[in-house]
Amino acid sequence: MARGLRLLSREAGRLRLLLVQGPTRGFSASAPEPLHVCIVGSGPAGFYTADRMLKGHEGAQVDIIDRLPTPFGLVRSGVAPDHPETKIVVNQFSRVAANGRCSFFGNVTLGRDISLSELRKTYHVVVLAYGAESDRSLGIPGEDLKGIHSAREFVWWYNGHPDMCELSPDLKNAESAVVLGQGNVALDVARILLRCKNELATTDITDYALDALRGSTIRRVYLVGRRGPVQAACTAKELREILGLKNVRICIKETDLMTSPADEEEMRNSRIQRRVFELLSKAASVHKDNNCNDQKELHFVFFRRPTRFIPSENGSTVGAVELEKTALKGDEVTGKQVAVGTGEFEDLKCGLVLKSIGYKSLPVQGVVPNVKGRVLSSESETAMVETGLYVVASILEDNKKSVPSDSKKHGRTGLLEILEQNNVHFVPFCGWEKIDSKEKMSGQLRNKPREKITTWDGLQKAANE
Repeated sequence: MARGLRLLSREAGRLRLLLVQGPTRGFSASAPEPLHVCIVGSGPAGFYTADRMLKGHEGAQVDIIDRLPTPFGLVRSGVAPDHPETKIVVNQFSRVAANGRCSFFGNVTLGRDISLSELRKTYHVVVLAYGAESDRSLGIPGEDLKGIHSAREFVWWYNGHPDMCELSPDLKNAESAVVLGQGNVALDVARILLRCKNELATTDITDYALDALRGSTIRRVYLVGRRGPVQAACTAKELREILGLKNVRICIKETDLMTSPADEEEMRNSRIQRRVFELLSKAASVHKDNNCNDQKELHFVFFRRPTRFIPSENGSTVGAVELEKTALKGDEVTGKQVAVGTGEFEDLKCGLVLKSIGYKSLPVQGVVPNVKGRVLSSESETAMVETGLYVVASILEDNKKSVPSDSKKHGRTGLLEILEQNNVHFVPFCGWEKIDSKEKMSGQLRNKPREKITTWDGLQKAANE
């Protein structure tokens, strides 16, 4: 997550360069009116962009809208509760929000409360910086069985996102959980399932999640990946942390740690991959003869891909995952090793499945196509670049067209008029500060950093007190 925040900061810097370069008139302090900027999304991407715009354009007015009453996006709802050091970045974002030229409008949903066309008529620049709030599908039989959740849903549940406060994953009727994926998010959810609950009790994890985890019967967690340990998508820092969990035995098959010449080449070219492989190899050796019955188990399962979910005896909940063994084959186009099926199958029994296979963005009515990273007027080959509309995560250096700021725009005044007309009760940053204060006060009573308010009604009520 911390690495992702640094990348977003650099991306926001690229956006500022993109806006001020080019053959047409750019933004300047001599413009007849202030530059009006609207950023959709108040996560790290949104706040880094706001910071750069405020510093790069004297007099610019920046408004940040978000569908949630709370700002900070994944820092609040995505960062694991046992990673408080990563959340310190909210102090920087709060300083941005305190700038007199910056305003936050929470509880405002693009496409419902205000349209993209209305924003573009109101602002010189609109930056789409909202995250991916849905999940990729595996598209295999049984995916709709009870007990199968996306990792995003599980993370939002234990982090108190109001969309997932009623998820209630069943942790009491299974001894084994399968996590599909071996990236950092997969390691996060596995770590939360296995970590000592007394250690979690002093974090900002929600009370209902902590209670459910304390009553959990899950003793084994399987991290399943299509490729081998050399290709594991996690970082060394995250891996080192989960390998060091107390009272958890690490299980890795020795045959999975055998490397090919192609694997050795990958490790020579990537220090991160080499370090991840070394950590896994060391863990396998250290835990080889450790068979304490009181320990929980974390299994790294390599060279397997899910082909279907098998129901339990009741027919409605997941009882096992059918896995196909894979082998690595060089891709002539990309030059990378890809996993291909071997036709050999095995079943892995479990009562809970968490899919950590990536996210996808939800479509918003009125959003123009994004073709090869550029926001265009249509998907045709002759489409023109849309003026004044940007997507933070997909900006290309070759799109140097500046946006003129001499056209009349109403900016914040226009936004307030539209929200009033649509009877939208937005939450300003001072409303978030009331939520923040109430959560921290409740947390002090439980020896926690905060006790999160987890319902939409509760958040709005706290913001208006």
